[in-house]
Formats: sequence, C-alpha cells, structure tokens
Amino acid sequence: MSEMITAELVDLEIDRSAGTKEAAARALAERMVALGRVTDLEGFLADVAAREAQMPTGLDGGIGIPHCRSTHVTEPTLAFGRSADGIDFGAPDGPADLIFLIAAPAGADDAHLTILSSLARQLMDEEFTSALRAATDAETAVSLITGDDEQAGGEPTEEPTDPQPENDPTPAEPFRIVAVTSCPTGIAHTYMAAESLENAAREAGVELTVETQGSAGFTRLDPAVIASADGVVFAHDVPVRDKDRFAGKPTVDVGVKAGISRPAELIAEVRAKAARGETTADVGPSPVDNAGDSGDGYGTKLRKWLMSGVSYMVPFVAAGGLLIALGFAIGGWKIDKAPSVAEHFVWTDTTSWAALLFQIGGLAFAFLVPVLAGYIAYGMADRPGLVPGFVGGSVAVTIDAGFLGGLAAGLIAGGVVMGIQRVKIPAVLRGIMPVVVIPLISSAIVGFLMFLVIGKPIASLQSALTDWLEGLSGANAIILGVILGLMMCFDLGGPLNKVAYAFAVGGLANPTEGSFKVMAAVMAAGMVPPLAMALATTVRGRLFTKTERENGKAAWFLGASFITEGAIPFAAADPLRVIPASMAGGAVTGALSMAFGCTLRAPHGGIFVVPLIGQPLLYLVAIAAGVGVSTVVVILLKGGRRTAPAESGATADAAVTEKPLPAAV
Repeated sequence: MSEMITAELVDLEIDRSAGTKEAAARALAERMVALGRVTDLEGFLADVAAREAQMPTGLDGGIGIPHCRSTHVTEPTLAFGRSADGIDFGAPDGPADLIFLIAAPAGADDAHLTILSSLARQLMDEEFTSALRAATDAETAVSLITGDDEQAGGEPTEEPTDPQPENDPTPAEPFRIVAVTSCPTGIAHTYMAAESLENAAREAGVELTVETQGSAGFTRLDPAVIASADGVVFAHDVPVRDKDRFAGKPTVDVGVKAGISRPAELIAEVRAKAARGETTADVGPSPVDNAGDSGDGYGTKLRKWLMSGVSYMVPFVAAGGLLIALGFAIGGWKIDKAPSVAEHFVWTDTTSWAALLFQIGGLAFAFLVPVLAGYIAYGMADRPGLVPGFVGGSVAVTIDAGFLGGLAAGLIAGGVVMGIQRVKIPAVLRGIMPVVVIPLISSAIVGFLMFLVIGKPIASLQSALTDWLEGLSGANAIILGVILGLMMCFDLGGPLNKVAYAFAVGGLANPTEGSFKVMAAVMAAGMVPPLAMALATTVRGRLFTKTERENGKAAWFLGASFITEGAIPFAAADPLRVIPASMAGGAVTGALSMAFGCTLRAPHGGIFVVPLIGQPLLYLVAIAAGVGVSTVVVILLKGGRRTAPAESGATADAAVTEKPLPAAV
C-alpha cells in the first residue's frame, strides 16, 4: 500500500479546514489533486457525494470511510484525516475521528483493489485504530497504514484452545457457517463485514468461511464447504451472485452494515434457526435489490416491492408501446382492425407491415400486467413468487382488473409464498418445495382469491378510474397535469417519478383518450429537468462548475430522449436549487400538455416519437415553456448564492436516490 498513501496525503488536524463530511472529503481530495491523483476536484467530489447518498459511510468506533470509483481518479489512492472534534458520517454511535478517503479509478485492477480491501479489514482491529489515534506525525500514520510499523496491526491471532481431554478421543464438531458479504463499491464495507464476522465467529467457537463479492471479482466457495455448512449469513447491499447455491440452509439475510456492527447477533440468530430446524425453501425470502434490509419499515419494503414489478414491466411497455405506435403511424388509426398477419401478409403491402408491427407490439403489451404481478411477487419472495404472480396477473387480465389487479395479484402472491416459506417442512420434502409444492399451492390460492374474492371489486375500480380519465377536461385535467409534472421532477427517476410513470403506463393497458393525455403529460414533464440544465449551462456557464458544463452537453440528448436521470448530477451537487427549479418547469409543462389536449400512444421515446403525438406543435410548446421556466428559476437561484460554484462543494441530497440505471459506486 506504500504507493497509495504518502505523508502528503495525511492531515492529522483536519478540523482546521473541515467541520462537515463534505468539507472533510474536499480537504482530503485537494491533497489528491495536488499530487495528480485526481484530475477534476468537483467531478470527483460529486462521485463521492453520490456514493454517500446511497448509504452513509460512517462506522461504529469513530471511523468514516468515504469512497468511490471515479473516472477522475488516475490511480488508486488513500488519504487519511484525523479529527479531534469528530465529524458526522452517519454512524449510529456518533461522529468519526478517523477519516479515510478511498479513491479508485473506474477501471482499477484487482491487485490495487485487494490492497485497498486489506485496509478495510485492518479497521476492524482495535490495536490498529488506537495506534492511528496516538500517531504524532504523518510519517508514523503512513507507516501504520502501510504495515511498515509492527503496531499497525494485522491479521488477528487465534486464541489458543484448550486441548481435548484424553478420555474424549472424538472432538465435538464445530457449528459451520458460510457467509457472503458485498456492498455497492466492493472495496470497504464488503471486507470489513467479512473481518467482523470472522472475529465474532472465532470468539463464539464457530467455523465460518466468507465469500467476499467485491469489485475485484470473487472466488466461489467450494461446493463441499457450502454443503457441509449448518447455516448461511448474507450481509449485502447488492444482490448475492449465484444465490441459489445456498438453498435449503438456515439463513440470515441483512444489510452489509449489520455484518459490521452486530456480527455476534447474526451468528447467534443463524444458530437459533438451525436449532429450530428452520430453513429457506429456496434462496431466501427476498432479493436485496428489491426487498431491502430487514431493518426497513413496511412502507419502504412495499415501495421496493412495487418498484421491482415496475422496473421489469417497463421494457415490455416500451417495446410493445413503440411498436403499436409505429403501426398506427404507418397504417393509420384503423390498423387495429387488420386481419392476423399469420394468415394475411403481403410482402409489398405497407399496410401488412404496419399490421405486423402493431400485432407484435400488442403481444408484447399483453405481458404488461402478468410481468408486473410476477415481479412484485419476486421482489417479496424471490423465485418461488414468480409462478403465482404471473398466474394472478393473467387472471387480472382475464377479468379486466387491469393495472390495479396486477398490483393486487403481485402483493397477494408474494404474501402467500412468504407464508408458505415460514412453515416448518420435513427434510424429505425440502427438495420439491420450490419446484412443485410452493407453485402448486400458491397458484391455487392466488387464482381463487383473484377470480372469486377481490378480482371483481378491483375490476370495477379499474373501470371507474378509466371512466374518470376519459372524462377529464378543463381545470381538472390541468390540476392532474400539474401534479404529475411535480412528481416526475421531484426525485428525477426516483420512486415518486416511477409512481407517476407507472400510473401513466398503467392507463395504456386500457387505452382511452384520457390515458393518452396522461401519458403525454408525464413524458413531457420528464424531459424538462435535463433540457433545462443543459440550457442553463449554455446561457450562464459561469454559474456551473466545469464538470457540470460537460454534463450539460450530454443532458441535451438525455432530455430529448426522455431520460430524466440526466439531471441527477446537477441535483446531487446542488439539490436545494436544482430540484425546485425542475419541479416548477415540470408543473408548467404538465399543465400545458393537458390543457392543449396532447395525446401519446407510445410510453417512451422523447422527441423521437413526436410524429406519433396528438397536437405535436402544441406539445413542443408545452415542453419549451417548462424548460424556459426551469432555466430561469435555476439561474436566479444560483445567481443569488454568495459563493462561487468551485467553493460550494458537491453534496448529495437524500431526495435524489433510487436511480434505476447503475449508480455511482
């Protein structure tokens, strides 16, 4: 690690220049810039802030480890700061006095990441952290961190064990656990959780083997080790790879921070489950990327379950909706009356090609509700939830319960499977549970409930909603446009944005003039934030950092393509100005689109589907008006601040989260 940290990268009195975590990261990052390790200070800090927004990097014991991968980093680098007063990094036990800023290039090689990961393990050693707190100069701190000083700590030594009594020739078999740890970056928390679990297992007399699924790749545990294990611990914030290897074992599934802060509890919990004979029927109760940490509240879990279904549904909606729209554009509005192309297709006839596109799109669109229901159930109960979820979604289509029926079917299917999974099953039946018993019983229960109990009331509610949308006019339509515009621009691709988009897409499953108006308003409002940021960086570039001006160039295309997330870098750096400005423009655009009576049959595409829009010129006017409003507001807000953009730092607000594309590490 000697090449990664030098005395110039150490600040033992960081309180002189930093009182917040943003200021601390800036102070350490400036040292990296001075040594040529970071090429763009603001861009790098934006990446650090985006990573911090995903999950606080404070750890128990007074440690803060802000870290990220970034294209602005030239080589893996570590900077260390020490604070006498402590700086809040979000740890449950209070401020951090030891701050490690870890910077990894976007394409760092395995060897460098392994070295950085070894630091993460050292942080679990109290002798190491105590020595750092006692260091009197930067050179000593560097020696401790790089391992050149014997006090730096290292691999913990095993406690000597008492020999087995001579009259007991057969030593007791230890309880065996296999564990998997992972985090979004795969540099710090992954290995700290592994070290913490190993230390706790050693103290408890448990044999534990950890598979660290870090950024440098991972080595799969030997299947024989997994087979002989008595229990499994998953401490992860990204999905466990090849998770089905651990099926049928008593399992504890938590976030990676729980693996760091309470490893002894996790080991005790999995031992208790094993003693009770509890096992998972398949690979766990829920995938982490959808169901969240076990500490999440019910509302948070519900939102993640619903977003699971929506995220898998969107590709079907986009492909099917665009194909249908192209069919209408080429063949006219009566193309839906064309005969089946399987029996009537003329190669030289344009109408036949239009009918082909329309009918393929219709088939893709028919999957909308079953996929929504199936993957909501998957988000709750993993793979066993897929079959009853798809069955329930298909029933919802059959009884005309539509989008709302799909939501209900998915939640019911997931709940039924989770209930079945909690039943204690004889060992002889465990092998057939996920492939026979659970699909059979859960599908029967979900089908019964959807056909005979709740399906019809939901179908009536769906019909009433469709009639309401169809009858929207005047002030009611404008108010709905304002609300949808505000939702689309509040979190820029986050949960509220997805709710508004899902509402619009759900209407396309039961196409009416009203649902087409809603879809148009949602897409128009979603285009406003990135276009406004692009325009603002063009007309008032001095108000933005160099990185933001570069991002502004890309935002033109992203906004035109209806990718609202193009505004996230701006909101991450300055949420209190960018988000209100975006919402103001989105509300204007949504209201004008509804007032003009613009319609849209395609669920995506931005300006590239303008020919498929009803009232296309007025639609562009609505978008231009919203972009203008957002641009003016953000310029006024930024122009009124006292500090220059280079001095303002890069902060990430918690409102800008849940980005559906791969997030910053």
